[in-house]
Amino acid sequence: MSRKNEYRPNVAMIIVSGDYPKKKEIFIAQRNDLLDIWQFPQGGIDNGEEVKEALFREMEEEIGSRDAEIIAEYPEWISYDFPAKIAERMKPYKGQTQRYFLLKLAKDAKIDLATKHPEFINYKFVGVDEVLNHTAHFKKPVYEKVLNYFKDEGLL
Repeated sequence: MSRKNEYRPNVAMIIVSGDYPKKKEIFIAQRNDLLDIWQFPQGGIDNGEEVKEALFREMEEEIGSRDAEIIAEYPEWISYDFPAKIAERMKPYKGQTQRYFLLKLAKDAKIDLATKHPEFINYKFVGVDEVLNHTAHFKKPVYEKVLNYFKDEGLL
């Protein structure tokens, strides 16, 4: 497997509430398999699927809604390695390479975590500076890099 193929192509979304930009609250969801871990919705890109097509498909699969607009896109792919325990389940991949988007949820969007294959059991909106207090240690460097980029762009 080439180095490129060692990383699963993935989309990830930083979703702000419908009150953005007045309120800069970010959606995080609690995993159903790791109860103390919260994360941004994310998911794999299928073969032949366009990145933005995967973004909205994954959003609907994970939070039950596509009702959002793209505000911005992180300008490059960003990768991370899985911890050993997760890597075992995710073979043949050793990590993920992700494309991040900043999305604004529509004011009347309905979030429903009871999707066909639920990944989350709870969600909340938190302040930008609170996100890293809730997330998995192996995702923090990526989250921090992406959040800082959107902050520097004046978006968060």
